[in-house]
Amino acid sequence: MKAIVRAGDTVNTEYIIGAVSCIIWTLTLQTTVKYVLIALRADNKGEGGILALYALIRRHSKKWYYLLAIIGASTLIADGVITPSITVLSAIEGLRAYEPETPVVPIALCIVTVLFFIQQFGTNAIGKLFGPLMLIWFTLLGVLGAMNIGEYFPILQAFNPLHAVRLLASSPEWFLILGAVFLCTTGAEALYSDLGHCGINNIRMSWAFVKIMLILNYLGQGAWIISHVGNLTPGVNPFYAIMPRGILFFGITMATIAAIIASQALISGSFTIFSEAMNLKFWPRQKIKYPTDVKGQLYIPFVNISLYVLCVIVILFFQNSENMEAAYGLSITVTMLMTTLLLSAYLTIKRTHRWAVTLFLIAFVGLESIFFVANMAKFMHGGWVTMLLASVMIGIMYIWYNATTIRNAQIIVRDIGIRTVSFPISRLMNPYQSMQRTLSILANWVVHTRLNRRYFIR
Repeated sequence: MKAIVRAGDTVNTEYIIGAVSCIIWTLTLQTTVKYVLIALRADNKGEGGILALYALIRRHSKKWYYLLAIIGASTLIADGVITPSITVLSAIEGLRAYEPETPVVPIALCIVTVLFFIQQFGTNAIGKLFGPLMLIWFTLLGVLGAMNIGEYFPILQAFNPLHAVRLLASSPEWFLILGAVFLCTTGAEALYSDLGHCGINNIRMSWAFVKIMLILNYLGQGAWIISHVGNLTPGVNPFYAIMPRGILFFGITMATIAAIIASQALISGSFTIFSEAMNLKFWPRQKIKYPTDVKGQLYIPFVNISLYVLCVIVILFFQNSENMEAAYGLSITVTMLMTTLLLSAYLTIKRTHRWAVTLFLIAFVGLESIFFVANMAKFMHGGWVTMLLASVMIGIMYIWYNATTIRNAQIIVRDIGIRTVSFPISRLMNPYQSMQRTLSILANWVVHTRLNRRYFIR
């Protein structure tokens, strides 16, 4: 809501109701319908994400579809560099309500350092606390929002999508508004990527609760903004403003914990993406460790240190979450577009009715294209950072995949089984001839075999 307030030239009742309506229907269409109801069904032996989706369809789809997978995975990884940085920074910035001179950047760097350091030990022990902590967090969001809806009850009109349509049709800065609204659904792709860690039923049941709590909180923030529209101070964060002073520190602490857990989910998802990329020959082989015996938990040292260095650079470069919001969201719209195209191919392979696939394509390609155009306004304000990272990743994956394909085309691989050589009885009468034949066979195997295979270079 802070980004939405900053996006509008004139903040009034109609503007806030329309903006909250945009948020409600974005969460409904983009996150609930596309990802929770449709995308989660496309799992590859329990694993989710854009590369798992591509692995499902690659044998039945056009050859160039690998480009969609490479582009989608690269932009998701680029977004993964921004997510831990912005979530931790925005949470720590709440401390400035107590002490305006709080050193936000050093504290954020310490938290990010510890977060990436503990990856090598696995998160099985502390992972058991994630569920209860997130339950407390989202309950807190819902309760705070419900407490503030009374500030302006007509905010409930936001459930009517006509308010969203009117706002976007009448506002000249519609693209800035949509760029801010899109921030509410950026975690949808990560949700799909973590399918292997959580399971489809757990995600669907949890999302039903989380969505209700989020909508209550957005309604409460909207009502508070409308009731204080005449005396809004620049830079005010409605999220912390609706918290009673007595629980503000507790709220900031819970926001920090939630930011750490969200960052952890995205880091784990990044490990999974790189592991799948290696299996699909999109990425060079890296050392993979399994710190625990929990399914889906893995650790890739090179990826971990690379993400950490990039996160530190991003924090030092942007300094605060307000600047980082300008870079956030652009690359993930590209990932969502690529996922939509691959999902349409999956639905076609599953013999879904053609009209249903066409409707799916028109609806979500149209919606996500609008979000992409809206987020392009962020390019010169920091969005170029994630697009640059994504371009580098795309280049590496494209070159590695095609180079591997060319190399494999120049090599003939033949399996060699265990051969049993029998000699006639008459050969035993001539030991010299028998030994000569045996040595010839062994020499031929030594020269032309490597383990159990022969490699012939054309």
